[in-house]
Amino acid sequence: MTDALTAAAAGFGSGLSLIVAIGAQNAFVLRQGVRRDAVLTVVGLCALSDALLIALGVAGVGALVVAWPAALTGVGLVGGCFLVGYGVLAARRVARPSALRAAGGTAGSRRRVVLTCLALTWLNPHVYLDTVFLLGSLAADRGHLRWTFALGAALASLCWFAALGCGARLLSRPLARPAAWRVLDGLVAVTMIVMGGTLIAGA
Repeated sequence: MTDALTAAAAGFGSGLSLIVAIGAQNAFVLRQGVRRDAVLTVVGLCALSDALLIALGVAGVGALVVAWPAALTGVGLVGGCFLVGYGVLAARRVARPSALRAAGGTAGSRRRVVLTCLALTWLNPHVYLDTVFLLGSLAADRGHLRWTFALGAALASLCWFAALGCGARLLSRPLARPAAWRVLDGLVAVTMIVMGGTLIAGA
């Protein structure tokens, strides 16, 4: 029992150390949380995606991807273009901010949120590096407790995204003014464009 708890705690700490960083996925979750727009959906998708990717890494899929580097290069190009495009849209909102980022939305807007969330997760090679490769490698060192380690890492992902998405609501009052939204969208634009350009240049 002690060994299992140690492995789970190690997975939780490792997962948290990798995921708590400024990136495209976190920036999107933060923005949706501030808007109070499909927060639970976004948090659930991000956490579930991370859990699946961690499981793939523990199962040894990472080694297969290493053997086929062209796959990661292709993902990098597509993901980089997507991030740059998303960043440009955020930059346009800085130049021409809408009057209000209201909570909720139509079915169409929710569909766009879901598709954007999935794209930011599955078209971002950094996510594969953190979950499939790094966490998969760390889990392999745990031997028969590798899945316990993976469970701890997946739990860290869920806790982080839930805290980020739900905690962002505390910023909704300070961000009630259009000028404040310009700052947030400006940060999102810079993050997305820089990361997208980096992926394209490195592909």
